Amino acid sequence: MTASVEQGLNKSIRIPPLENGDRLNLDEFERRYTAMPHIKKAELIEGIVYMASPVRSRSHGKPHGRLMTWLGVYEAATGGVDLNDNTTVRLDGKNEPQPDALLRYEYGGSSSISEDDYIEGAPELVVEVAASSAANDLHDKKEAYCRNGVQEYIVWQVLNEKLDWFILENGEYVSMEAADGVIKSHVFPGLWLDIRALLAGDMVTVLAILEKGLNSQQHADFLQRLSQLKQEQ
Repeated sequence: MTASVEQGLNKSIRIPPLENGDRLNLDEFERRYTAMPHIKKAELIEGIVYMASPVRSRSHGKPHGRLMTWLGVYEAATGGVDLNDNTTVRLDGKNEPQPDALLRYEYGGSSSISEDDYIEGAPELVVEVAASSAANDLHDKKEAYCRNGVQEYIVWQVLNEKLDWFILENGEYVSMEAADGVIKSHVFPGLWLDIRALLAGDMVTVLAILEKGLNSQQHADFLQRLSQLKQEQ
């Protein structure tokens, strides 16, 4: 084969660029995404490509950091749970999101780590930071998480000064109610959140309430259950 013919064949199989709004299946999305390493965040939601805009500080970066601080303290005190930041999740053939944060069981849960180091299946808890209620996080992405069995879903609407914590019940997401301003996870016992303190930027109170959760009997029982799950693997 001549060099000119070889070059022509190489051009003919050039991978198309990933574009916002493309309609792709999972394999083609990953093929294009992998070929464009300069793109730091792209998601496939219900077969449509969404590419992230530049991240602002007050409307995303700082809220994201506060949530990661809260979740990071919980992970440090809870052996057997796995916290991930902006990690690709293969949910199904039309959905590959990259949630702002997720918490999963390391053993005995509904997700696993693939051979090529991606999360496959539904993490137990997903967290997204959204500018407002108009964001995809509360529409198609929420539906995809629900359908695939993500047990709890947190969405912080920063501009609306609102945080929703949903739990999966009978195939639908239901808003969890706060007791005295505090929501307590059902899937991760001891993961307590003072919503008013978080929205006000009062991380001292957020972490103090979390500490109470970590010292609860429910959390102690959960640690024993996680230890048993690990032994069963």
